[in-house]
Amino acid sequence: MITSFDEMIKKASQNKPMRLAGAAAQDDATILAMHQAEELGMIVPYLYGDIPTIEAVMKEHNITFKNATFVQADTMEEGCAKAVQAVANGEVDFIMKGLVDTNIFLKACLKGLPVNGLLSHIMTLDTHGAYHKLLITSDGGMVLYPDLEQKKGIIKNALQVAAALEIEHPNVSCLCAKEKVNPKMPSTVDAAELKKLGQEGFFGENVTVEGPIAFDLATTKEAAVIKKFDSTVCGETDVFIVPNIEAGNIMGKIFDVIYHATAAGVVVGCPVPIVMSSRGDSDASKMASIAMGSLMANLNK
Repeated sequence: MITSFDEMIKKASQNKPMRLAGAAAQDDATILAMHQAEELGMIVPYLYGDIPTIEAVMKEHNITFKNATFVQADTMEEGCAKAVQAVANGEVDFIMKGLVDTNIFLKACLKGLPVNGLLSHIMTLDTHGAYHKLLITSDGGMVLYPDLEQKKGIIKNALQVAAALEIEHPNVSCLCAKEKVNPKMPSTVDAAELKKLGQEGFFGENVTVEGPIAFDLATTKEAAVIKKFDSTVCGETDVFIVPNIEAGNIMGKIFDVIYHATAAGVVVGCPVPIVMSSRGDSDASKMASIAMGSLMANLNK
């Protein structure tokens, strides 16, 4: 099991380099991240964007790629479309959003690629010791208020990240405000049904799904003892399923601001991983996101 981003980056660097398409990859952050990933032996870069702008950024930062392919795109839309087409043609193994509006990027992905059930955002957090392993959480970025059917898809997508992190027996906690089913709280009803599906093997023989369960029980055995909540998931949760996008967003920002956690974000549901970094992400976060995408792409191969 990979338990830190340092381990994840090391593992991704030891694998065969995966071909990464940078969509509208003409900004400093994307170019620097792709260059660093290439230096580590993690990727073979494909940059889709305005080549004169890309070359100017490279010159400014004294960057030279070893084995990159540059494809001219006159607009952001064209850069995204060409990168997505490269995915569809099997020319690259995964794709990364450059400095382009998320709506433009995702529109190109949805237009040019099939969606396998549900498109969802998975965030993986390295808390640098605050929690004893990586936290996989979904969905705090795309699916607003998932119903039961969508939550099934969210769990299945998150388990792909767990597989890439070599978690053999993933523990999934369906987070709620309480541990008992309350018809007035739909998230508890959904959680109980998801647990039942897990017991029936819907998500795989080695997957344990618990719910409804509160965050303290999911992360600490001590809380489970105090509350007399008996579950092997307590204190050992790998995948945290939040009830809605607001809960996921708040959870991610708490870990970021208070615990200074590093986050890696990928979108799952298309044939290849989609790396989604924002302008505000740290260099460490961008590198972790590329490493995550690389591991998932390698698993697909």
